[in-house]
Amino acid sequence: METGEQKEVEYCLYARKSSESDERQAMSIDSQIKEMGELAEKNSLNVKEIRRESHSAKVSGQRPVFNGILEDLTNKTFNGILTWSPDRLSRNAGDLGRLVDLMDGGALRQIRTFSQSFGNNPNEKFLLMILCSQAKLENDNRALSIKRGIRAKCEMGWRPGVAPLGYYNRSFGGVKDIVVDPERAPIIKEMFKRVAKYEHSGRTIKRWLDKIGFTSRNGNEIALSYVYTMLKNPFYYGEFEYGGNWYEGAHEPLVSEELFDQVQDQLKTPRKTKWGSKKFAFKGLFTCAGCDGGVIGEEQFKELKDGTLNRHVYYHCSRSRDYDCKEPYINEKDLIKELIDLVESLGKENLEPKEALRAKFLEYKKIANGVLDKEDANCDISFADFAKYVLTKGTLQEKRKLVKGLNLNLVLQNRKIKIK
Repeated sequence: METGEQKEVEYCLYARKSSESDERQAMSIDSQIKEMGELAEKNSLNVKEIRRESHSAKVSGQRPVFNGILEDLTNKTFNGILTWSPDRLSRNAGDLGRLVDLMDGGALRQIRTFSQSFGNNPNEKFLLMILCSQAKLENDNRALSIKRGIRAKCEMGWRPGVAPLGYYNRSFGGVKDIVVDPERAPIIKEMFKRVAKYEHSGRTIKRWLDKIGFTSRNGNEIALSYVYTMLKNPFYYGEFEYGGNWYEGAHEPLVSEELFDQVQDQLKTPRKTKWGSKKFAFKGLFTCAGCDGGVIGEEQFKELKDGTLNRHVYYHCSRSRDYDCKEPYINEKDLIKELIDLVESLGKENLEPKEALRAKFLEYKKIANGVLDKEDANCDISFADFAKYVLTKGTLQEKRKLVKGLNLNLVLQNRKIKIK
């Protein structure tokens, strides 16, 4: 009886391997076809067609070959699928549902794997759904683990991905880090010095790089656009942005932050349009309390009666981790007030600013004492006074340095700044 039923089923042998890194250890397509071909011959299975595909099964409806198989099942080209394992067919709920629907409608008589068989009966369909759902769970957990690993790597100070020119990625004894490229690093240091001290333009730097034969890792000349990319990359002074958050790098800086800031000032060009500079003092310095994503800035303009534009800056969750995050925006003026209130509430005893910020405060205090003609170095000029001055009167870079120098893990929650 079983043999007769099998002969009535015409199979399509489907072999799949993801082209993505998470399935690099999966059996190759040729191996799947060889194993399942031998199984078909041994059990006298009628394999009408063989189809192969190199595509991830994470997302529903995205595999052209698999979609064609579903269409041919509907058109009765064949009525069975032969594949290595259930996870070759589906790692998502959408494609699994389409398979079950075809079984319910009688278009799909049987799914045969290397070790199991699934027909149109409740128990076997339920088992198929469990196995495919388990594959989806493994995918989801793997994605979470990867993201968690990337966050941990960033918090340790190591930027994910390929290191910028002047550095290279190193793997030694199972540890991956970023080290200075002894060949290119001195040239990149000289780039920054030439811009800051001799006011060289990006084009002048490119001509110099071409003249001395400076190339990319692939041996190509550096494009002008990439010259500017390097000159604006904070990685070279020891910080990097990833996923909307800023991190202090564990790598060796090539330039000082002061030199980097000088280069940024030198690269500034007059605004050509009325839409603003798109630079925000507090971008990436806080995290969202709702989803732990980064906080970014956004500018909006309101046209006044005299035709001029009034610029307003708002900060809100980047929604890089949760697109539907409900954390509300906050106006930059209110954000500054929140920061001032926070510093005042903490007081001197509960603040441990970084040494660079502490030095700036003492310098400010000394100058203020001189202006006020007070000899007592311990007069009533508090750190909160200094913070208020910088946050209301300072430059964009000074504001950023102050917030970073507070050495606090700050979050934005319901338009309030809090310590995490």
